[in-house]
Order: sequence, then C-alpha cells, then structure tokens
Amino acid sequence: MDRLARVFAVDRKGFSVPGAVGAAGVLLVTLIAIDQLNQQKYFLSVVMAVLFVALSDPGGGYPDRALRMTVFALFGAALTALGFYVGGHAWGYMVLALFVVTLLSGLAVRFGRHTFAAGLLLNVWFIITLVLPASYSQAHIPTKGWQQALAWLVGAGAWLAFTCIVWLASRRAWRPRAVMEIPGDTGGPVELTRPVVFYALIRALAVAGSGAIAFGLHEPNASWLPLATLIAMKPDLAQSKLVAVQRLLGAALGAVVAVPVLLAVDNDDALKAIVIVLAALAASLHGVNYLYYCAAVACGVLIAMDVPNPTNYASEGRRVLFTFIGVAIGVVVMFLADLLQKHNATPTTPPGQTPGSAAS
Repeated sequence: MDRLARVFAVDRKGFSVPGAVGAAGVLLVTLIAIDQLNQQKYFLSVVMAVLFVALSDPGGGYPDRALRMTVFALFGAALTALGFYVGGHAWGYMVLALFVVTLLSGLAVRFGRHTFAAGLLLNVWFIITLVLPASYSQAHIPTKGWQQALAWLVGAGAWLAFTCIVWLASRRAWRPRAVMEIPGDTGGPVELTRPVVFYALIRALAVAGSGAIAFGLHEPNASWLPLATLIAMKPDLAQSKLVAVQRLLGAALGAVVAVPVLLAVDNDDALKAIVIVLAALAASLHGVNYLYYCAAVACGVLIAMDVPNPTNYASEGRRVLFTFIGVAIGVVVMFLADLLQKHNATPTTPPGQTPGSAAS
C-alpha cells in the first residue's frame, strides 16, 4: 500500500500557477490568430510547439534559456518538415526514419539529461508528424511540410516572446528550471556505456516495430500504437521504478480519458479548448505528481491528433485497442531490459568457490 500511495501521492506545493496561466494565455492568443486567419490546419503544429518548447525550458539566465529553446525550436521545425515529407511516402521509409530519430534521441543522454529530455519531446512530436499527412489527406486538407514547419516556428516564437516579456517585467531575474520530462535528473552528461547504448537500441527497435505495425496497416487510428509505446516506456535504465510506473499509468490514463472526450465532443472549437486546458495542466502538474503530468500530456496529444478527423465509435474502439497494444509492447520491452540489467549486474562467482561460501 505504501508503494501505491507513493505512485498517486500529490504535492500541492508543486502546482505551478504561472506555468498554467502562461501556457493557456499563449495558446489562446495563437488559437484566436489562427481562427481569424482561417488557417486551422496549422493548429496542431502551433500548439505542440508552444507546449513542447515550454516543457524544454532549462531555466537559469534568460540568454542561455533563449538559446536552448531556440535550438530546440529549430530541431523541431526540421523534424516537422522531415515527418511531413516522409509521412507521404512508403511505410518502410517511415519506419526507418522513426528508428533513427528514436535511437538518436536515446543517445542524446551523452550531452546531459536536459538534452535527453528535450530529445524525448521531439521524438513524440516526430511520431505525430509521420501520421498527420494521412489524416489531413483523409480530411481533404492540403498542406506541405515546410508550411507546417513554419507554423511550428510561429508557435515556438510566441512562447519565446512571452518568456522574454516575463523576463523583462521581472527585471531580468534568474529563473528556476522549468518542468522536466525526467524527474530528479541532475542535468549532467551520461557516459555511453554498453548497457546505455543497448537499451537505446532496443527502445528504438520497439518503437520502430510498433510503427511498422501501425504504418503497415495503413490505418490512421493505428498511429496511437507507436506513440503509446514511446510514452509508456521509461526513457533509460537509470529511471527509478516509481517514475517508470507513474509514466506507464499516466500514458494509459491519458488514453482512457481521451476516448470518452472524443466521443462526447464533436465540435472542433470545443476540442481545441480542451487541448489548451490540458496543455496548461501539463505545464503546471509536473511538480504535483509525474503520473498526472504524463496523463495530461498523453491526453492532450491524443485529442489534438483527432482534431483534423471526424470520429465515431468504431474508430475510437480501434484507437483504444492500438493504444493498449502499444503500452503492452512497452511493458514487455522494459521487463526484458530490467531482466538483462539484473543479469549483467549479478557478480560472478570466483573459480574454486561455491556459491554461499565465505571468501578465503
């Protein structure tokens, strides 16, 4: 019971009101601008840029923060263009691109935990960009990769402008580090040892394998499968079991909450408003409980992905099925990785000494 209580424990002091208000305000302004310009097809790129750039904020002095968030935004724009381009081609290219991006994001731990966490966010966004071309095509919405990449930069620029205004209003004060994707990280680089590289490889294979099933079926709803696999899996072997369980349950909870919302709400504006609320919650709940933070991110992403497509009970049923298949794949891979880690950590018995005997 103590372990279960720790999984769901709530730290009310960790709730970030400025984070929630800031994210909601920026997203609301950008949403109004998009609607006024009648460019709803860029909603998802702009919203995800605002949310993910906000979550990648390293804190500290603003010049360093701005530089890091700008680099993050540029990588996000490049992945946006790549995802929309590859997403319109054969599924084999999509799987290959997904494997490479997931592997590189896993190896990014070499440059520090913060870079690693930022790479994980970009990994999530890349999966979304791979399936959006089919979604827009199904809805008869013409769009191109460079246009979506520009929309991503607009959303990132909106958040950077907001943080700059806040920084100037606070008289250029130093800012504590914003929410982080990996709780308790130290920010330092991690040596690429054999277990670290091996786990990054099998994690990339698991996500790419899920993508192969989804893309090979040519079923837009199957896109939830690789996304659920990535969100459910712990990013690296060093992550604690508590955080891994919270991450897994958060991914499942986000999917469970997203389905009835998508079934009950069929108005695009209402769905967009719900996405903004969930993004604000994600920006504010990280310090409260990592499980609820993961649930808010997963639910917001899954609902936002559905905005370009009309929904029905059959499609939502398939989404649920693919989501939990993806979660199951993530669980199996993590279980095998943990077994391998324990096996490698078991000390060998010196020659001539029986197990359990005292060393001479």
